[in-house]
Amino acid sequence: MDRALYLSMTGASQAMQAQTIHANNLANASTTGFQADLAQARSMAVYGPGMPSRVYSMTENPGTDFTRGPLQQTGNSLDMAVKGEGYIAVLAPDGSEAYTRAGDLQLGVFGELLTGSGLPVLGNNGPVVLPPHENVEFGADGTVSVRELGQGAQVLAAIDRIKLVNPQPQELVKGTDGLMRRVDGGETPADAQVELASGYLEGSNVNVVDSMVEMISLARNYEMNVKFMQTVQQNSESSARLLQIQ
Repeated sequence: MDRALYLSMTGASQAMQAQTIHANNLANASTTGFQADLAQARSMAVYGPGMPSRVYSMTENPGTDFTRGPLQQTGNSLDMAVKGEGYIAVLAPDGSEAYTRAGDLQLGVFGELLTGSGLPVLGNNGPVVLPPHENVEFGADGTVSVRELGQGAQVLAAIDRIKLVNPQPQELVKGTDGLMRRVDGGETPADAQVELASGYLEGSNVNVVDSMVEMISLARNYEMNVKFMQTVQQNSESSARLLQIQ
């Protein structure tokens, strides 16, 4: 009975963890550039002294859905969407290089080019900083050009280039802050093949219908495991009463 109880307990625990992941996906269904998390688990025998007669549900390393979200036209010149594969390199709060597909850019008080969450966007030699200007334009290759104060309408000066990278999915891992990083902790060289679309934003790739269906399935799975634990308890109590009669 203890084996059945242990199995159902770990199954219920895994269902709760999976529900947390899907709930987070649903909460970010409208987040720019969000990539959904994947929940997975497998059965694992418990090894130790004696025979491996216990099995439990073991959570696998969380995965990430790398499919691309839909492009939404905004008309805002500071909004950028990565065409096809690739990422925008940013400076994470811990000082490391990280990657995002959220291109809702903005300017800081000192001319810094920031993401919508306030992270500095990286260029050729560190964070991109714009001088005082009247207008800013972005090229498809990430080139940042400005019309400086007092210059004519046709005078544009290229000041930097946004670092665009295209690492392979197996080289990346998603952090708790939603940013992608290299598994080895290193940096990815810029890729000239990655392009940006100005005036567009990439939406979340979360499929709301699939996530809701999965949440319902997980809720039923959790209830089934709880009922199974209750059944095991009832069987144990019945066995104890029979032993008392004897």
